Amino acid sequence: MQVYLHMGTTLSKVWPTVHAERAQLVDDLSRVPDAAWSTPSLCPGWSVHDVLAHLIDAATTTRLGFGRRLIVARFDFDRDNETGIAMKKCASPSDTLDLLRRSIDATSTPPANPATRLVEAFVHGEDIRRPLQISATYPIGPVVEALTYQCRTTVNFGGGRERIDGMRLNTIDAEFEHGPDDGQQVSGTAIDLLLAVSGRPVPAGALSGPGAKTLVAD
Repeated sequence: MQVYLHMGTTLSKVWPTVHAERAQLVDDLSRVPDAAWSTPSLCPGWSVHDVLAHLIDAATTTRLGFGRRLIVARFDFDRDNETGIAMKKCASPSDTLDLLRRSIDATSTPPANPATRLVEAFVHGEDIRRPLQISATYPIGPVVEALTYQCRTTVNFGGGRERIDGMRLNTIDAEFEHGPDDGQQVSGTAIDLLLAVSGRPVPAGALSGPGAKTLVAD
């Protein structure tokens, strides 16, 4: 088991990981046939092509641009996301992928906690990869950082705090625990717990413990 010590999240620490994840995703998707891009992602209502366009939008939208768009969307985050996807999604998936390739080293970000950049990279990476049956290995420390953030953040702000109310989470591949000592135990890898806390489905048997069924059913 790898021990991970929480050192705090700053953008200067986050960007190298985010840039590496974008580069790896571009490489992984460079071999995906055009017909597969319409595959439903783990993100409800979005295809894998949609998620890719969203990642590009998130990588290229400035703080000021985000604020302006949110006003136009009447502070409806879902509407703003759909606008961003429509702006970045090309007719050809290869062209959309090329946009991400050109945005690998971008450091634009909306006004949000730096940990949200890790959540975007890992959760949306799996939103795309798992339906396409592409396996990936993620850096355990940053994944735990993202998981920590999601556990503390409400569902209304994209987290999963309410989903794990009364549960005791622990990872089997890192030294991480969250929740009351007498809470219902849920164990799994950091990436599977991150997905489940974020409201994504995980494979049967990926999580174990008395609270696993409740968390997965959510």
